[in-house]
Amino acid sequence: MTYDFAPLFRTAIGFDRLARLVDTASQSQGSSGYPPYNIEKTGDATYTLTMALAGFGPDDVELTLADNTLTIKGSVPTQSTTGEWLHRGIATRAFERRFVLADHIEIGDAQLVNGLLTVSVRRVTPEALKPRRIPVTVGEAPRVETTAPSEAPAELDHAA
Repeated sequence: MTYDFAPLFRTAIGFDRLARLVDTASQSQGSSGYPPYNIEKTGDATYTLTMALAGFGPDDVELTLADNTLTIKGSVPTQSTTGEWLHRGIATRAFERRFVLADHIEIGDAQLVNGLLTVSVRRVTPEALKPRRIPVTVGEAPRVETTAPSEAPAELDHAA
């Protein structure tokens, strides 16, 4: 079953990221699940994305970050075997995975070790959004002086 959210987004302004998120989620419903991956929360503001990439080398994998979307693409590695396959159970097909990131998410390093691609991710709160303490000073209450129009200073009357 598919849903058409176009009427909703035709009348909304400024929800472009939400529209892309819904579109990406609806497209990924039919994806094959290849390659498998884990997303682990490793701290209050840190995460680790681990993707199983058996048979891929660092030159076969490309990570791109654009518009709050992390895209991981894998190209088919070159085969160096000259023999005949009797059984081929390790999938080495091209893939593309997209992960929509929340605001203020930074991608750290990416390492490919023993067939596992590990990407470190962390949430960074900008200074403007961090809670800050407003200092309270001790002093006199400000005095507000008011003068009635009939009590105008004498200098002003003589100047006219």
